[in-house]
Amino acid sequence: MIRSVVIGTGSALPARRVSNAELAEQVDTSDEWIVERTGIRFRHIAGEGETTATLAADACRRALAAAGIEAQSIDLIVLATATPDQTFPASATKVQAMLGINDCVAFDVAAVCSGFLYAVQVVDSMIRSGAAKRALVIGAETFSRILDWEDRTTCVLFGDGAGAIVLEAQETADDGGRGILTTKLHADGRHNELLYVDGGVSTTGTVGKLRMKGREVFRHAVTNLASVMTESLAMAGLSSDQVDWVVPHQANARILDATARKLGLAPEKVVVTVDQHANTSAASVPLALDVAVRDGRVRQGQIVVLEAMGGGFTWGAAVIRF
Repeated sequence: MIRSVVIGTGSALPARRVSNAELAEQVDTSDEWIVERTGIRFRHIAGEGETTATLAADACRRALAAAGIEAQSIDLIVLATATPDQTFPASATKVQAMLGINDCVAFDVAAVCSGFLYAVQVVDSMIRSGAAKRALVIGAETFSRILDWEDRTTCVLFGDGAGAIVLEAQETADDGGRGILTTKLHADGRHNELLYVDGGVSTTGTVGKLRMKGREVFRHAVTNLASVMTESLAMAGLSSDQVDWVVPHQANARILDATARKLGLAPEKVVVTVDQHANTSAASVPLALDVAVRDGRVRQGQIVVLEAMGGGFTWGAAVIRF
């Protein structure tokens, strides 16, 4: 059978690294307040010349180098983002041009923090159908540009960055073969007012700023993430004790802890980067995955679960034999 196999990972962060102490000089907050409630200590903020597309392209270059392949061998690019460079064209096409790829399918996916999981399922479906053989799947964001920097409850939570993986079609055995085993996505648009941006092309004609009701989002996140992980593992015929690593959306350390407890997972099996990167929305899962691959934790043959939940609400999970 044909499976989508991860053959390379990469990530990129803006040059500017901002500590909680630096933020406390601008807004009414403190390092202690932020760490106690979120676990976040640092975040990266995009500067002049750094955009969602430039960060995405840098992450792709590193993923291609890790895979040992040329950019011209890519026939599909799917970029998950809620902060594109322009209303149109898709930022994926800008990445395509930056990588020097003359022609391939390229488009964006918008599902906020779950965007990378949505992109993974789209690409996996296209690879399994034969529509693509090698693909770049990207999550990239510059959330700093839609934050209200006078709202201490939200501006301290987010950062900028990008992560990418290369997926390749490979023939593999039904049992024991590498690749994406299952993906499962959900959405429930009734919760729009809990996490949203108060602007848009068709409504205000402005970009708008991020608004969030944190307590309600936390409650939904723990329930939905635990549920979709259980669901995706059952679809793969696996149990939680067979999981080597969970790479979750890096929104809040307390959400990560609560989800792990709900699933009965040991904390040491959960990849955590929220303390260094904050919440990078669609970029957070591939960013964290790249960190864990490069430091040697995630290795070939291991069972890795990716999961995320974002505005919409949207949420999802993927089970991969890495």
